[in-house]
Amino acid sequence: MDAEITVTELTADLAPTVVRLCQQALDLPEDAAEAASIVDVLWPRASADRPVVGLGAYRGADLVGVLICSVSSAEPGIGHVDLVAVHSDQRRRGVGRALLQRAERVLAERGVTEVLLAGNPPYYAWPGIDVRYTPAVCAALALGYQQDRTAWNMTADLSYDGSPALRSTEAAQRRLADQGVTVRRAEPADLPALTAFARSTFGGTWDGELAGSVGRADAGCHLAERDGELLGFAAYGSSRPSWFGPMGTAPAAEGSGIGGVLLRRCLRDLRTAGLDRAQIGWVGPVPFYSGSAGARIERVFFLYRKTLPIT
Repeated sequence: MDAEITVTELTADLAPTVVRLCQQALDLPEDAAEAASIVDVLWPRASADRPVVGLGAYRGADLVGVLICSVSSAEPGIGHVDLVAVHSDQRRRGVGRALLQRAERVLAERGVTEVLLAGNPPYYAWPGIDVRYTPAVCAALALGYQQDRTAWNMTADLSYDGSPALRSTEAAQRRLADQGVTVRRAEPADLPALTAFARSTFGGTWDGELAGSVGRADAGCHLAERDGELLGFAAYGSSRPSWFGPMGTAPAAEGSGIGGVLLRRCLRDLRTAGLDRAQIGWVGPVPFYSGSAGARIERVFFLYRKTLPIT
């Protein structure tokens, strides 16, 4: 007979144990390989910005599942389930359900009225549930979550020198230079101007993601400027080492070629770091990434939400 499942709140010193479980429990190799970065961005890094709770499911003394959830810092009353991972031999045995039910109670205690199974920017590891994690989809549906959006990532192939993602930017940069536009790597001193530009031009949480890219190991950012005025940026590594984004170009500079240059400079950095693939996360303009880097849609995510009952 199975031992009863016990769900408890985890302390931050157990993060290495959570990483080890995720390395086993995340079925997709690209997720398992980045388990340490995923736990880091969702737990200690996110905790500096918003309330975060880690939950562990135990059978006896054995940790068999983990969940990380958080409260939105931008939308009052909204909570997010950021990670659920269940040991492979414990699936379909009530572990995921027990973790999600406890997360709902924990979030409700913190004023949450609606729970999203979706990324909580600027600290997130996925837009939602990858459709290939079928047990997670089943658990969400069984607990009354409703799918309300779909998101996707695109993959840029960095594995060979002739990849469209690695096309030279030198000629385009010369053309931009003739127009007075400088393209360069962003430095920490650029961060205040970059975050102000992101907030004023695009809104949202890109300023936070830029703060996680500029000056961090395994991350970086490139920018374009003219006479000291920012025209665009492209960043990578804020949430995960292999993920590109965000990027943005000032409306007045759209169509100038700045975006493609910034994109491919970042992708070349990722290739130099030893990666043979880059994920362009939570993609909007599919044709741009396809044309500029030969990227293709590969990962698809379902995003769910549930209104908590009034107690």
